[in-house]
Amino acid sequence: MSEPVRLGLVQSLSHPGGNVTGLAAVVPGHFVGKGIQILREMIPTASKIAVLVNPGNAIHRLIVAEELPEIAQKLGVTFSVLEATTVEELGIAFASAAAQHADAIIPVADVLTVNNVTRVTALAAEHRLPALYLFRLFTTNGGLVSYGADIADLLRRAGDYVDKILKGTKPADLPVEQPTKFDLVINLKTAKALGITIPNELLIQATELIE
Repeated sequence: MSEPVRLGLVQSLSHPGGNVTGLAAVVPGHFVGKGIQILREMIPTASKIAVLVNPGNAIHRLIVAEELPEIAQKLGVTFSVLEATTVEELGIAFASAAAQHADAIIPVADVLTVNNVTRVTALAAEHRLPALYLFRLFTTNGGLVSYGADIADLLRRAGDYVDKILKGTKPADLPVEQPTKFDLVINLKTAKALGITIPNELLIQATELIE
């Protein structure tokens, strides 16, 4: 579940109401903001960031409307928003980012990008675009870096919800929990291909290094 309050699925995280509860996969405002900081540690001169979104995804629309303007002002970066709803449009979007001389790209995860993970990472490599992803799946398939919630931890915690509900607890009485553990995965082979030297500080912070 991603940002349930902003999507109107629950009344609040502490008191969801209705029959929906669970674990949020994303902390509002965290992924893009923290991701930009990671990218700028890797590439200190990065100031123009392309953000690839699916206009049919409600969360993506919220990120563009609410998060990007705030992050741009706070961190002093410029965002170029690119859209894709089909595999063909993914290629067009990456080519556009390269033509605009973007310093890096953030393909915001959804069904389109996850289902075409190898295509997405191949496009980033083709256009020599350093890319930040939400899921480790992208980094293990050649992506430069991923930062996001520890999915294994979320799955373990989800079991507690199932147990409580099966024992009679109402979903409305179970607060929606946010991720508390995060994975930073860096693909050193991809970094080398892009001519990027990863700072020691990031290497130390990384939960996994792919060589």
